[in-house]
Amino acid sequence: MNKYEIMFIVRPDLEEDTRKNTVKEFEKILTDNKATITLSKELGQKEFAYEIKKFKSGYYYLYNIETNSDAAIKEFDRVARINENVVRHLV
Repeated sequence: MNKYEIMFIVRPDLEEDTRKNTVKEFEKILTDNKATITLSKELGQKEFAYEIKKFKSGYYYLYNIETNSDAAIKEFDRVARINENVVRHLV
């Protein structure tokens, strides 16, 4: 079992429902690709040290996951790059 830590930042100007749907979409991507989410934390809105994509703050989310294959990580990375609601992500 491989263990991964994922952190991503969601845009601060989104409505709460849109933000929650974005997070649920990412959780579904991970679980559909046979990953187990061991930790899920919403770290709240924080200010950036510098502007990222013209935003000065964002909502931080942290996940610890376990998976046997890297398919879940690759799919998460692919979708996070495409999704306009995600400011930055790191696996």
